[in-house]
Amino acid sequence: MKSLKDYLDKINPVDRNITTGVQKRLDSQTKPLGSLGRLESFCRQLASVQGTVDPLYEKKVIFTLAGDHGIVEEGVSAYSQSVTAQMVANFLNGGAGVNVLAKHAGCSVVVVDMGVASDLDFKGCVGRKIDYGTKNFTKGPAMTREQAEKSIVTGIELALDYDFDILGTGDMGIGNTTPSSAIVSVLTGIEVQEITGRGTGIDDNALMKKVNAIKKGISVNNPDPADPVDVLSKVGGFEIGGITGLIIGAAIKKKLAVVDGFISTAGAIIAQDLNEDISDYFVLSHLSAEKGHDIFAKYLGKKPVLDLGMKLGEGTGAALAIELIDAAMHIYYEMATFDQAGVDKKIEA
Repeated sequence: MKSLKDYLDKINPVDRNITTGVQKRLDSQTKPLGSLGRLESFCRQLASVQGTVDPLYEKKVIFTLAGDHGIVEEGVSAYSQSVTAQMVANFLNGGAGVNVLAKHAGCSVVVVDMGVASDLDFKGCVGRKIDYGTKNFTKGPAMTREQAEKSIVTGIELALDYDFDILGTGDMGIGNTTPSSAIVSVLTGIEVQEITGRGTGIDDNALMKKVNAIKKGISVNNPDPADPVDVLSKVGGFEIGGITGLIIGAAIKKKLAVVDGFISTAGAIIAQDLNEDISDYFVLSHLSAEKGHDIFAKYLGKKPVLDLGMKLGEGTGAALAIELIDAAMHIYYEMATFDQAGVDKKIEA
């Protein structure tokens, strides 16, 4: 089994020179220069990631990773832990938001048990359980360092094992906005209350419990902000580590990762902190309505593709953004050039 370091060493910078040829093709099409805005940037990024002016985009998959969290003992969620397993069943039956939107976007959905707190024997569920949920991090580390590394490596190997041109990330785990806030607070140095929101819709009292639980967990465990794996192990989650790995795995394969919302972005921050070259291999699909997500995006230096007031997770935002990337690539390959259409080009001054 390869180590996390072995995998990180496989990541190379994207080929930025490719974008010149991509832009030349876009500029030859029947439109004013740059008039399709960020759609054109998607074409450039996909090409630079794959290292070719003829990038592929047809095969699209969303990984929805599930895991439970011991921190729910502190009353930080509006739902009981049993909902995680129930939602896994819903994903596998095709009844969740991500299933509907992924189908619309032409994406397959892979549901993975990274650490659900019960045994799952659902047909179609990919079993990669690290443990039966994390520990309550107000009382000690959420997981061991070995488990943290394993969660990331598991995500990497999932990405390597599946065939895709574009990968989307998704999550399911009752209580997982709490470790996500904790991770990002430690890695960015931003105060806990600035990036901690209401998650599944908790009231003021539960929000206060949530903020206090995160502060206590950070105090008890003293995670090292210079060591993202240490932070993940002390206050993180198995599905968050898995998402980190998916993004790393996509970069190794020279494929684009489309990162979902609040929880997935916490995973992206870990990935980028582990290797800064990873930044060019992913986009943020949307700006979550969860408090603090805009701070996450600014830390990464990214502008989310969409801002729809969503905060469902699962991979729903990734599915929508993938549709726009798909649309951009259809433009790139199918829109006529000025010469083909017999349209006069812009008059030169």
